[in-house]
Amino acid sequence: MRHEVPGWLNHAVIYQIYPQSFSDSNGDGIGDLQGIVDRLDYIESLGVDAIWLNPFFVSPFNDAGYDVADYYQVAPRYGTNEDFKSLCDAAHERGIKVIFDLVIGHCSWENEWFMASGQEDRNTYSDWFIWTNSVWAPAPQGLEVIRGYLPRMGGYVTNFYVSQPAFNFGFAVPDPHYPWQQPMDAEGPMAVRAEVKKIIAHWFDLGADGFRADMALSLVKGDPDGRFSAKVWQDINGWVQKEYPEAVCIAEGGNPAIAIGQGLFHIDFCLPWRMPSYNSLFRKDASNEGGSVPGTDVFGFSVFDESGHGNIQEFMTDFERHYADVKETGFISIPVGNHDFHPRISSGRDEAGILQAFLFSFTMPGVPTLYYGDEIGMRTLEGLPSKEGSYDRSGIRTPMQWDSSANAGFSSAEAEQLYFPIDPEKDRSTVQKAETDPNSLLNHIRALIRVKRETPSLAGDADFKVLYAERGKFPIVYERSKGGECCLVAINPCGFPVTVDVDWEAEGVVCLFGQADATERLDNHLLRIRLHPASGGIYRKT
Repeated sequence: MRHEVPGWLNHAVIYQIYPQSFSDSNGDGIGDLQGIVDRLDYIESLGVDAIWLNPFFVSPFNDAGYDVADYYQVAPRYGTNEDFKSLCDAAHERGIKVIFDLVIGHCSWENEWFMASGQEDRNTYSDWFIWTNSVWAPAPQGLEVIRGYLPRMGGYVTNFYVSQPAFNFGFAVPDPHYPWQQPMDAEGPMAVRAEVKKIIAHWFDLGADGFRADMALSLVKGDPDGRFSAKVWQDINGWVQKEYPEAVCIAEGGNPAIAIGQGLFHIDFCLPWRMPSYNSLFRKDASNEGGSVPGTDVFGFSVFDESGHGNIQEFMTDFERHYADVKETGFISIPVGNHDFHPRISSGRDEAGILQAFLFSFTMPGVPTLYYGDEIGMRTLEGLPSKEGSYDRSGIRTPMQWDSSANAGFSSAEAEQLYFPIDPEKDRSTVQKAETDPNSLLNHIRALIRVKRETPSLAGDADFKVLYAERGKFPIVYERSKGGECCLVAINPCGFPVTVDVDWEAEGVVCLFGQADATERLDNHLLRIRLHPASGGIYRKT
């Protein structure tokens, strides 16, 4: 089945907002929806096309809202459903789309559907979750089962934390030795699918423009590569694209060929736990200190590291394989950071080094995302205690730093009331300081986004060709082209200058962004590129 990709995605940049840490409008120490409305002028100034909001639904917040108790209501600490509608309306007035986080692999153990499923008597919700048929029998290998929590004679399968019971989307191949394992087309799994469509319609009708599906390829059990989960999404996303053709469906899948090619998503992310080569870009650390992403090997040197020892081939070879699978049907996103990736991109890098990471992310094929605060180089605050299931991710979820006022302008609450503490350093970065410096990271990122939006050959679907990408050598050089226009991107993340000659025929070259004096024409075919330490640029043929 072929699906249409919304046209607005082709030059899009998506800005990710962690609602509880972005802007607090009512002084309770926790960010909220009205706070986001209050900051829309700033978001618009970035030049982004959409905002992606982490979960804002009713929840006991055992996992920061990724444990949903009520899928149809905004959590009171964030506001009301009317506040969400007002946010969508205000964003749309500025040409900004709104994307919400859809968490349907599991819910909260306080969700009324789950509580009903755990009762002794059969009811509407008995098969909405995965229950074994005995509290005494051990769980089959690979499943985590909690027993003795509710009256039902059995244990429930959980995803991640004990408080996150897994919805029943069925099993890829039900084991006849366990009759409680249902096929994907059983009544319970099909009822769950139908409810998911109702949830999506509810938020779309309030003004949302799309969703990002949390752990999208882990719905069906016994499905390690996500192929059977993709069949569930074919149903759901096929319906979305029929009823809401301009809506965007984004997967946290980490397997683009399946998520996009089979699950009919428009975008899939590079994820280190499914695509380990991604971690080679920004978070490989020779000391294994402060560079961890759960489930990955971080030993070695990052590509975007001043040492110059990184291996871009580790990522590029893997990326080109995924890109070949989906370039006609959807987009890959290469995130520089998000709410799960510890540490922030600023760790171990100055602003010039950070900018090179964004130059790469924003000019590769696909749709890039920008995690709040990374545009001003916010630091990771190490050593913070876990809150709402954050564990070692606490330090990347701290409040946005707006200005020099109390609590960096995030909230009028007392400091001890804040969701997480503000960076205590006097030299902490703020939007206010960055606004006044024409050479700030913030203003460079604004310029980079503007060039991306205005340059056809930097569109998400523009052709892509690697010109130079060698293990332990730099710079990284690749070509993007579309509609007769051709651009070259050259990036040096190293702490020393580099030079390379590439075969790139052009009568002339103009610099659109970055180091203006980097290119020298040798003859009709060869272009010499000399890049200063931690520098790069975008160059167009003339």
